[in-house]
Amino acid sequence: MSTQAVTFTTGNPAMSKIFSNAAATDGSWSNNTLTDTIAGQQLGILIPQAPLMWGQLEYAAGACAYRVQNATTLQVRTRGFGVATGYNAAEPTPLAQPFRVSPNDIVSVFPLAVAAAGNSSALAWIYTTKGAELFSAAAIPNAAATEIKSAVNEQTLGDMFFGSRLNKLCVQVQDASQLLAVEIIDEMGGVVMTLQGGFRQTNLGGTCNMFNLDASGLDIVIGKGWKLKFTCQTP
Repeated sequence: MSTQAVTFTTGNPAMSKIFSNAAATDGSWSNNTLTDTIAGQQLGILIPQAPLMWGQLEYAAGACAYRVQNATTLQVRTRGFGVATGYNAAEPTPLAQPFRVSPNDIVSVFPLAVAAAGNSSALAWIYTTKGAELFSAAAIPNAAATEIKSAVNEQTLGDMFFGSRLNKLCVQVQDASQLLAVEIIDEMGGVVMTLQGGFRQTNLGGTCNMFNLDASGLDIVIGKGWKLKFTCQTP
């Protein structure tokens, strides 16, 4: 499997630390934890009880998600997406959920490599009343609506979140690719909702360096057999 270098800079108005993994495995959470660049320690061991307000993940190429998780309770403290190296915002990026570091907290990443020609890799954080989960697809053919499933166990939207309400979804498509549309499909094949995306700021016309689509304020009751499909286009 391919690997890539990933770094995560996080802090507060009084301090910051950099965590890294020089060979994070694409398409996996397993063994993809980051340690600080000076002492080689996990986040919770290095700065326990420190308040963290902002953080920025950088990856080499493709797409990448991260989470800060308590290694004992498995509670996710915060989560988000990275940016391609060199495409940080002009101001520090606020964490989705600022938090105070627990001694058991670790940072882990889920990168995806650039897909083969004519395809796009994609990630999506899905937020529901049953919790949040990362969905992924490593190869979405150009202009073809393709189902995206849970990154952990490849469950469909309906299998994982049946009976819950979809509140928000955030999508990141690989560098230089365009997200044409996100479709929520019911068990009969009908389109419940279509959302249009776009480019990230690595391309002309992009409005954000992190998301191709960030849709919040949704209120969709998810049925059994429902699917989430992406349509993308890469040069």
